[in-house]
Amino acid sequence: MGSPDTSRKPTIRDVAAVAGVSYGTVSRVINGGHWVSPDARAAVEDAIRATGYTANHAARALATGRANSLAFLLTEPQNLLFSDPTFALLLRGATEALTKRSMTLVLLIADTVDEQANVERYVRAGHVDGVLLVSSHESDRLLASLVAAGIPTVCTGIPLGETAGIPTVSVDEVASARMMTRYLIDEGHRRIALITGPNDTPGGRFRLVGFREEMGDAFDPDLVEQGSYEQATGDAAMTALLQRAPDIDAVFAASDVMAVGAIAALRRAGKRVPEDVAVAGFDDSGLAATHAPPLTTVRQPWAQISATMVDMLLEVIAGTAVPSVVLPTTLVVRETA
Repeated sequence: MGSPDTSRKPTIRDVAAVAGVSYGTVSRVINGGHWVSPDARAAVEDAIRATGYTANHAARALATGRANSLAFLLTEPQNLLFSDPTFALLLRGATEALTKRSMTLVLLIADTVDEQANVERYVRAGHVDGVLLVSSHESDRLLASLVAAGIPTVCTGIPLGETAGIPTVSVDEVASARMMTRYLIDEGHRRIALITGPNDTPGGRFRLVGFREEMGDAFDPDLVEQGSYEQATGDAAMTALLQRAPDIDAVFAASDVMAVGAIAALRRAGKRVPEDVAVAGFDDSGLAATHAPPLTTVRQPWAQISATMVDMLLEVIAGTAVPSVVLPTTLVVRETA
């Protein structure tokens, strides 16, 4: 194997010479393509480290018309990025998946109409190759606008409204909520309350459907309060529920963050968890395991969700039709229930 001239910047051809493979093989490895054997890929990666090669992304963008970056789009208030750990988990997973491909992730937050219009202009201008939409509300028009503009887009969760043909990566919200509700019933609880998320989000709507279906004839609409996936709303919802039904013996919150708020309200009311009221959450985002006491919850496969979204979006960008994916959840039993 030869060695590159160290007086100039290494090129793909230098990498190919050191690795003992063709120029095309190196190009496919760098661009995250398929049809490269594990041995060839390892040889190329070793040669890249040995030569100090770095891709000229500006030149590649000019040649291919690609930005070599994807957008991580959050259509929520900015504070939720920091207060809800689920978004941080998805952001980290997507960043790691793109780093392996020498691509960049661009964080975009668009809660208001003006912010969404600004994001739409940015994306339409070609600053990113596609969009990972990690939250959506039924009233938002941004998703429909991106699709109408031909912007490759993949969604976390099944968005509500006109979304036919948009690839999604989701968990079965209904079945997952039924699983947790059945667990609480099997543990002997009968007065089970639900703190649900916003009804214009897939998690808020479908987790309520699952809870109602599993409760059957025992479903009581007075034992349902809506929150917004924030701790304060879990606290307020639990307070309202206790005022209407002080005999509640279990509560299922549609997110771990709201479950933590519910526990705070129960403690103020002199209720012990789990001795007086069992509490269950949803997500297993890290908060559940570290809370005192640790939360019983539904675990979403966050790393798998992020990696699958990135893989699917790159396929869409390449012109491949991809089916939506539903990933499994897991019941995690801890001390609160």
